[in-house]
Amino acid sequence: MSSRVTILYCTQCQWLLRASWMAQELLSTFGQELGEVALIPGTGGVFRIAVDGEQIWDRKEQDGFPEITVLKQLVRDRVSPDRDLGHSDRKA
Repeated sequence: MSSRVTILYCTQCQWLLRASWMAQELLSTFGQELGEVALIPGTGGVFRIAVDGEQIWDRKEQDGFPEITVLKQLVRDRVSPDRDLGHSDRKA
């Protein structure tokens, strides 16, 4: 079964570009594992990412936006735990 990622972003903060870039990165990396990446407009400084309804990132709780490598690891852990992400899995 394919997974669904949702990215709830603040339109007041103009975070559509950031949300769509993250969606593009996830679809490029997990094209076979993801059935959908939905961009959901919101307000009030919100930026939350969920996989199959389980929240994996909240900008307010984590005090910022995820690095793309961290986001890919969080998504991978839910949709394809055994998958090697190559350079994204290597520590700096």
